[in-house]
Amino acid sequence: MTSFISHTSIDCGNAYELSEWWKQLLGYVDHADDPNEPGHEECLILDPESGHQLLFIEVPEGKSAKNRLHFDLRPRQGTRDDEIERVRGLGATEVADFRGEFGPGTGWVVFADPEGNEFCILRSEAEIAAAAAE
Repeated sequence: MTSFISHTSIDCGNAYELSEWWKQLLGYVDHADDPNEPGHEECLILDPESGHQLLFIEVPEGKSAKNRLHFDLRPRQGTRDDEIERVRGLGATEVADFRGEFGPGTGWVVFADPEGNEFCILRSEAEIAAAAAE
């Protein structure tokens, strides 16, 4: 017997605001039967394509150290560098840039969301395929 991941939970200070920010980043939407509203202490969003769910839960304590778990994100369209600029425009904070670390065209950039949770932007699948074809 095995288990599966029902949803990924993210502790935060303001569930509504952070879920709204991640909806812009990922293109996720509110659950049709449970829309999120300001003041909700738990806000669920989901990927309309895959059904993956993120649950933002308000907790009293703030983030105190580096994440032990983080998201590695690939652009659905465009390039890694295009997505990096879009993410900056949403107000993410750049934490570290590892582009080119393992040769030309490789690597990723680490960002933090408005509450300091880290995530990485990787190359798109198209970029990886193009590099493999060279």
